[in-house]
Amino acid sequence: MKITFFRAMPVIISLSIAMHVKAQPGDADISGDRPRVGLALGGGGARGAAHIGVLRELERLRIPIDAIAGTSMGAVVGGLYASGMTPDELQQLIESLDWADAFTDQSKREQRSYRRKQDDAAFPIPLELGLRDGSLRLPRGLIQGQKLSLILRAQLLHVYDVDDFDDLPTPFRAVASDIETGDAYTLSHGDIELAIRASMSAPGIFSPVVVDGHMLVDGGLVGNVPVSVVREMDVDIIIAVDVEFPLYPPEQLQSALAITEQMLTILIRKETRRELSSLRDADILIRPDLGDYGSTNFQDIAQTIAPGAAATIAIEDRLKKLSVSEDEYREFLVARRRPPGPPATIDFIRVIDDGHPADRFLTARIRTEPGDAIDASRFADEAGYLFGMERYEQASYRLIKEADATGVEFETRSKSWGPNFLKFGISIEDDFEGSTAFNVAVRMTRTAINSRGAEWRTDLQIGTNPRLATEFYQPLGRGSRFFIAPRISFEQSNINTFSGDTSFARYRIGEIEAGLDFGRELGRWGEFRLGAFRGSGNARLKVGDPALPNFNFDAGGARAQLALDTFDDAQIPKSGTKINVEWLISRPGFGADSNFDIVESAIETAWSWKQNTLRFGLEYATTIQSDDLVQNFFPLGGFLRLSGLERGAISGPHLGLARIIYYRQVGETGGGLFDIPLYFGGSVEAGNVWQFRSDISLDSMLVNGSLFAGLDTYLGPLFLAAGFSEGGSTSFYLFLGAPQR
Repeated sequence: MKITFFRAMPVIISLSIAMHVKAQPGDADISGDRPRVGLALGGGGARGAAHIGVLRELERLRIPIDAIAGTSMGAVVGGLYASGMTPDELQQLIESLDWADAFTDQSKREQRSYRRKQDDAAFPIPLELGLRDGSLRLPRGLIQGQKLSLILRAQLLHVYDVDDFDDLPTPFRAVASDIETGDAYTLSHGDIELAIRASMSAPGIFSPVVVDGHMLVDGGLVGNVPVSVVREMDVDIIIAVDVEFPLYPPEQLQSALAITEQMLTILIRKETRRELSSLRDADILIRPDLGDYGSTNFQDIAQTIAPGAAATIAIEDRLKKLSVSEDEYREFLVARRRPPGPPATIDFIRVIDDGHPADRFLTARIRTEPGDAIDASRFADEAGYLFGMERYEQASYRLIKEADATGVEFETRSKSWGPNFLKFGISIEDDFEGSTAFNVAVRMTRTAINSRGAEWRTDLQIGTNPRLATEFYQPLGRGSRFFIAPRISFEQSNINTFSGDTSFARYRIGEIEAGLDFGRELGRWGEFRLGAFRGSGNARLKVGDPALPNFNFDAGGARAQLALDTFDDAQIPKSGTKINVEWLISRPGFGADSNFDIVESAIETAWSWKQNTLRFGLEYATTIQSDDLVQNFFPLGGFLRLSGLERGAISGPHLGLARIIYYRQVGETGGGLFDIPLYFGGSVEAGNVWQFRSDISLDSMLVNGSLFAGLDTYLGPLFLAAGFSEGGSTSFYLFLGAPQR
């Protein structure tokens, strides 16, 4: 760090005095001065929470900390403490955080746009690949740091107007690594939240953070215990805290993963030894005894605080030499008091976007207005909604001060692996009796087409139900919620036909359709569409009497659809409601063979208490003025759709289904980074299909049920289920992925 002559003079004078006057233990020196104490807090993942125990004991001993430098988790604890937080507040924060959630980028479903909700319902695999210039691209890290950024931002809101980290209650430095040059990079000014996050961005896990043109990652690569950095902050004595993970003993080096971890630890420890070797006789090293506590064990992170305190107490006699009197320490605490923070309200709003769509498009999505109260949770929700559009690897906010006005600035950074994205889905259903449905699907979404937020979405599915569909979605103006959507699709499916209660034929239906929709977004939770379509298809007999005819058909008409979705999870919801209502009219004037209407409606809602969830659903579909068009039959049967019957066992022009589903989440999933929730549950279902509307009655309903166990896996929900029908028949299911309906 460069020190001007005038700034250095007080240090030179103090050192000169210190050479002639010896301070007594427990007091400031006789001249009224005291040695300046700097704290170097090392990285170590979850082990770094031990720093909180160290800080608490240093405060108990009345040892003023004049400067802090931190690396990785040391930068998190050190930066928050430097901003004015107390050890008690830090402990409360780490104990209250849902770390498993903080280390994911998955936005709350309520924050996603309706189109993104459609994506995760049909394509549950969270993997997203980019496609540009004909080549596949990957994100620069498994985690972009979206949620962690918002958590840090909320905790640091009171120092929003601090640009020079020397102006914090305690001067602070964060140490990161420049991934382009391999050099250490010290962050001493700018956005403190960005500085902390850069220091802890473990390469490959977190995406690099770009600051002033430098691509920065975790500082542990070049200086895990930043002794040299805090030395440059005009301190006389350094207290260094090392929480690195120890080397594995030979008996634990039994896998490639363990060997790789050992290699990384050795590389980091090499730099740590170099830093610690620069400690002088008057400096103090604290090494909490954390044993083999895992650096990724954030679930029990508070357990590391006590060892930090114990290690500090163990060298209390040396530390007491740095103590000051109660009055002096009281004055010191007053000087580092937490700043008052921002004013009560904001004066202006600004949106900065680095690409398409235009700022105006994004501004229209922001609900906050000038004059509103400054509320970190509300700003985080706004940023979360922008992030929920899933076009950005980061959507953040910060308070800014211009002249006498205070505003909030939302900033989005486009995904580096975009602007075209691939999402994937898989669906497997097997009844253990030879009937298997298997589909693999991919969706390509092209974004950044124009400044109005247009996107082009194309689906390809192969397997039991092949499908190819494409839609161009064009908002009618910047910020407009009205849109037009031309589309075209081709798909195939199987339909069983019946004579009485006996299946007598299976047809393979293929249909191609083109349409144009006009619609409106309904906030984040739905949309309404009205459109016209034209299509044609064929039905080919696959199973049944060869005398049954194959046939072709033409389709054409208009369609109105209302779709709402407030589920908190697309596959295993615990709260919310999902509604879909569709009215289709087929008319010869549009090119159709027949004149008829189809009405389909479905509603499902979920409630939860503790780890229990209850879902209730109703579904009704009917064909008006036609009872014999096989291509328009509604299938029923399969898991949770009359579970005692095989998938699609019955079909007809009229359908009704009611079901109650109960499941309970087993075990805790609060802190592990690789939690896979386990569920046990059951269902009661009643429904049927009918050839004629006049046949519909409660007496004709079939009652079925199921018992199941499920896992919420990376590929989607995995269920093993047994289905039962009132006639005594039983079906067993292995089900993976998004359900086919």
